[in-house]
Amino acid sequence: MTTTRDQTVAAGHSVDVDPARWQAGLEELLGRVAGRFGRVEPRWRARAFVLGLLAALPRKNCWTIAEHAGDASPDGMQHLLARAVWDEDAVRDDVRAYVVEHLGDPGAVLVIDETGDLKKGIQSVGVQRQYTGTAGRIENAQVAVYLVDASEAGHAMIDRELYVPRGWINDPDRCQAAGIPDQVGFATKPALATRMLSRALDAEVPAAWVTGDEVYGADPGLRAELEARGVGYVLAVACDHRVRIGGASHRADALLRRVPARAWQQVSCGKGAKGHRLYDWAFIRLDHDGPAPSGQAGQHWLMIRRNQRTGELAHYRCSTPRPVPLSTLVRVAGIRWTVEERFQTGKGLVGLDQHQVRRWRSWYRWVTLAMVAHAFLVVAAMTERSCRPPPSGLISLTCNEVQHLFAALVARPVQDLAHRLRWSVWRRRHQARARTCHYRRQATWQP
Repeated sequence: MTTTRDQTVAAGHSVDVDPARWQAGLEELLGRVAGRFGRVEPRWRARAFVLGLLAALPRKNCWTIAEHAGDASPDGMQHLLARAVWDEDAVRDDVRAYVVEHLGDPGAVLVIDETGDLKKGIQSVGVQRQYTGTAGRIENAQVAVYLVDASEAGHAMIDRELYVPRGWINDPDRCQAAGIPDQVGFATKPALATRMLSRALDAEVPAAWVTGDEVYGADPGLRAELEARGVGYVLAVACDHRVRIGGASHRADALLRRVPARAWQQVSCGKGAKGHRLYDWAFIRLDHDGPAPSGQAGQHWLMIRRNQRTGELAHYRCSTPRPVPLSTLVRVAGIRWTVEERFQTGKGLVGLDQHQVRRWRSWYRWVTLAMVAHAFLVVAAMTERSCRPPPSGLISLTCNEVQHLFAALVARPVQDLAHRLRWSVWRRRHQARARTCHYRRQATWQP
């Protein structure tokens, strides 16, 4: 491993890169979670696993990560995910604490959203034909809900829950085959989000706001929980969502006629890759849905966003425990899009969606270790921005660039030729056995 400072010259600029600092940062994070492992062997294997997730592998699964680590077979990595003694939920809590320590901000926004991983077959836990925004249509997919902590310093995933469709829960044999615990019942995506938000707020994660898309804005239970806790929210709702104003119930889109032309305000909801994201915004004061929590009367708004070019509308339900500038609600609404960036970096950089596991515990363990790797990249990029401003003409190091350099300078694979040849033999032998089993099963199958 490289432990000295490398000077890289590109396009006439000298870029000072310190792999030793990144390596020390990763060791600090891994040291935090070390106590969650029952033995030293899984602890060291988890370290190798995270390094594999950070490496420049074309595809990340137990086979490729094991080969990268120098193992003779994937058995050890598979054991780490399926049977080794360690507490994946406690590791999740450690990741959350690590993120809060480095990115924590009393004005932070907790972002909730789901993402789907397209899968083949029907045996992987939670997989069925269902709608996923990843594909924009109904596909055979596995869907999970994530919680992202977003502040001005950066944003990182701090919790995860797998969505198990009702059809799975109603099939005990299928659940047992996938290792789903008996106490797990059906939970909607908003219920999973509420569970994660409660965990974060109970752990005193500093946050003033919650935002999410229409799936979560439509759920009265989630909104009531946040109001009871005195946390503001800006949650998208559908155009046919009903709100109360003047003691009567109205569709959200029907209230547009109440907005005079002079009431629209042009406000940026954040900077994008091509500049400020400018929209027109209008605000309508709402009645509270029910009895206000003690001391938490607050204010309730319907916020309408209009695209300046197309005229397309979006609607948001907003609640504030105390008066705030309406531009603050716009800023929170814009932060919701950061979760898409986290999904992209999580999947593209640390293999969040590349697992080939079928069982409940293995899924949670893979995703948790991917969150460890992802949190390291986010904090490393934030540290670079704050400690070492880039030279003139360069942007700051991003998560993508940190991962690219870390993979090249630190997370290097075993280069031994004999090791590579042994793995080639192992893969071909395993594939030959699998093919034989498939043909044998096909020969004995009766329609």
